[in-house]
Amino acid sequence: MEFLRTNRYAAGLLLILRVYLGWKWMTAGWGKITGGFDASGFIKGAVSKPVVDKATNELVYPTYHAFLENVALPGIGVFNTLVPWGEFLVGLGLILGALTTAAAFFGLLMNFMYMFAGTVSTNPWMILLGVFVVAAGANAGKFGVDYYLLPYLRSKFGRKARVSSVSDRSPIMDS
Repeated sequence: MEFLRTNRYAAGLLLILRVYLGWKWMTAGWGKITGGFDASGFIKGAVSKPVVDKATNELVYPTYHAFLENVALPGIGVFNTLVPWGEFLVGLGLILGALTTAAAFFGLLMNFMYMFAGTVSTNPWMILLGVFVVAAGANAGKFGVDYYLLPYLRSKFGRKARVSSVSDRSPIMDS
């Protein structure tokens, strides 16, 4: 993990990995944005033919099935916007190395959602590669926008240094 999170050569390998993943995500999203994407057929198929245990014929992911049936289908308009733009923005973030860990995390989340719905496709590969990007943390975006963005965000929103002097402590903290 130390190598993955701090090494400059690992950052170079992660650059190649994240650009590859980013391209896959961005082109998939762009194809949906420009191609008149409609998730209703996919979701209806996932609801009508859910992932079931072959021995017991029970749902393997009953909570996800209920989510698709009771939230995703009634709110299909929202999902028809979120899915393509989510894929596109995950890809863009990975390619540019901007908020890389967050982009990879949301990519992993989408990959798992597709798998819970019963679609295998390239999702296991993308999950495997995405785990390396998430595990590398900030080093995955070292050769990208994160090199400049993360220090700026830390300076604006980071935690203030803790006071270590006993005299500066609050009486409430002493009890």
